[in-house]
Amino acid sequence: MIVCVCRRISDREIARHARAGMSFDDIQFELGVATQCGNCESCARDVVAQCNAVHPVAAVEGEARSHTVQLAARISESAAWPSSPSLSAA
Repeated sequence: MIVCVCRRISDREIARHARAGMSFDDIQFELGVATQCGNCESCARDVVAQCNAVHPVAAVEGEARSHTVQLAARISESAAWPSSPSLSAA
């Protein structure tokens, strides 16, 4: 289901990031959810809360997490920032 119409972000995409251990703020920054009109914020927060309740991320001292987060090399490569011809030429 599409949660954020402005950015076309689904509940599955939000849940995938939440299960990877990202907070709502991290997901908001990475995907851009709830950064335009804001009507989707409560629904997006609910998806994150449900994922955290079902799949809590527990870190044991000395044990590495089983996931990695791939960061964009440049801000223009991030899903949160749509590509524009002026950025790709730089």
